[in-house]
Amino acid sequence: MRILIAPDKYAGTLAAAEATEAIAAGWRRTAPEDELDLLPLSDGGPGFVDALHAALGGELVLASVPGLDTAEAEPATLLRVGGTAYVEAAQVLGRLGPPHGATTAAERRSSLPLGHLIRLAVEGGATRIVVGVGGTQTNDGGAGLLAALGAKAEGGVLDSGYGPLAGLAAVDLEPARRLLAGVELLAATDVDNPLTGLFGASKVFGPQKGLTEEMQLSADAALQHLAELTDRVTATLPGAGAGGGVGFALLLAGGTRRPGLALVAEAVGLKERIERADLVLTGEGAFDASSRGGKVPVGVARLAGERARPCVVLAGRVGMGAREHRALGVESAYSVVDLVGEDRAMKDPRSALADLAERVARTWSGAE
Repeated sequence: MRILIAPDKYAGTLAAAEATEAIAAGWRRTAPEDELDLLPLSDGGPGFVDALHAALGGELVLASVPGLDTAEAEPATLLRVGGTAYVEAAQVLGRLGPPHGATTAAERRSSLPLGHLIRLAVEGGATRIVVGVGGTQTNDGGAGLLAALGAKAEGGVLDSGYGPLAGLAAVDLEPARRLLAGVELLAATDVDNPLTGLFGASKVFGPQKGLTEEMQLSADAALQHLAELTDRVTATLPGAGAGGGVGFALLLAGGTRRPGLALVAEAVGLKERIERADLVLTGEGAFDASSRGGKVPVGVARLAGERARPCVVLAGRVGMGAREHRALGVESAYSVVDLVGEDRAMKDPRSALADLAERVARTWSGAE
């Protein structure tokens, strides 16, 4: 059989490339004669640049930007392919340190580092900049990003998290827009949430970033104020709430939005590789209700279904029933935790995922 292995990252345990190799290793134990096509994917979050570099080639450019959670500069990498620069928000806005935990309070974390990386891409001559928006630890509406691109504020600052935004009197976006004049800016988002409200950045993703219920309310109010000073309509657009509001900032700066998986799928030739396969394997850390909002497994399953190829999910956890996942185009979904237990799944994720793949291959490969 020809098997396409195309998972996302398993958040907190395995990068997409590591997960791909683990699934392949386990599958080969059962079905060594099967032909495996390994294709790590990203929906715009962590692994975005790596997935595109593997597919497109190009030049990886090392840069230095302010740290998210440190006073010192930290390294970052952008990918240049012709006149296009690919930038990953998670690289510079997803790292909290030192190892014992974050030192910067959630309300003070700024998207400034990402803005610096985008500025470096502009100064390097990029005429098109594609930003993978997911996987951030910030919730500042992209205000810091805008500050790094030259935006100005009256009555406060833009580059110190969401805390000071509530006191702003005015925001001038024109310097940022002038910097980006002639540059096509594209936000590749992994979610379609608006900036504020019940389904906005603070309420939906704030808990993952350490925001208590009280903090979520104050953060949402601060972002609502930022929207009132800039563009309330843009704040309601799909993807404005991605990356803690980084999507909003990119739209304000003249960018457009596209689902991250669709962009990556086109770049790596996902449709064509599905057509060459007899079976498609995909996965992520938690396959649950949140997977419906633009995540890799559901997108892969949809494309597989359009080409009459069965799609199977191997996830860290499975949080939906058979009827639900079949409605999404997934034939079967298997859980690492159900097979080996939570303790081993977290302590030895690569081996645990390989064991799951070995077990799944007994059912799906036809080798036994």
